[in-house]
Amino acid sequence: MNHPTVSPPAARPRTRRLVVMDVDSTLITAEVIELLAAHAGSRSQVVAITDRAMRGEIDFATSLHERVATLAGLPVQVLDDVRAEVELTPGARELLAELSARGWPVGLVSGGFAEVVEPLAASLGISRTRANRLEVADGLLTGRVRGAVIDRAAKAAALTEYAQAEGIAMADTIAIGDGANDLGMLAVAGFSVAFNAKPLVRAAAHAAVDGRLDAVLALIDHRD
Repeated sequence: MNHPTVSPPAARPRTRRLVVMDVDSTLITAEVIELLAAHAGSRSQVVAITDRAMRGEIDFATSLHERVATLAGLPVQVLDDVRAEVELTPGARELLAELSARGWPVGLVSGGFAEVVEPLAASLGISRTRANRLEVADGLLTGRVRGAVIDRAAKAAALTEYAQAEGIAMADTIAIGDGANDLGMLAVAGFSVAFNAKPLVRAAAHAAVDGRLDAVLALIDHRD
């Protein structure tokens, strides 16, 4: 007797999503400002300020200006050394490869510096970036930043703009970050992930991940 052929149910097409990530201590293992400060001899001072900002004890713009001020007089060539010191977080390359395979756009928003973020993003095939810019005069860092500070509100605005440019609904956006400066974009994203994050950030996000960055994929897929 011939049995009718039963086709397996068609796989539900995966929703196209936008993933927006913080950079320092999220996509990469270090805080770039601390790498720069190590060259300036001000690392311990900068770490203390960073910790206060990450816990939300002082606002990000104030902390940024205080930390960058300690870099005054550094030769701009130090940026080459710092770019070479940057290491991707475990699982970052795997996460980006999978997102690329799915055709999902990725954006970076950083309270760090465009001088490091932009070359890193280009090497990873990421075209959407936003970060602070260091002021340089006569080949030396002045200890100031140029233009508006990329703070909590600016990060949220960047995510919104990226979504509009990609034609992706805010409900289908994913934000990943670790510090208080990420709270704005975590709040506006459709799904938010706190990565190796401070308690304040873990409490505000939809989910939390520690360790490998590609563990985020399981959380995303579970939602689908």
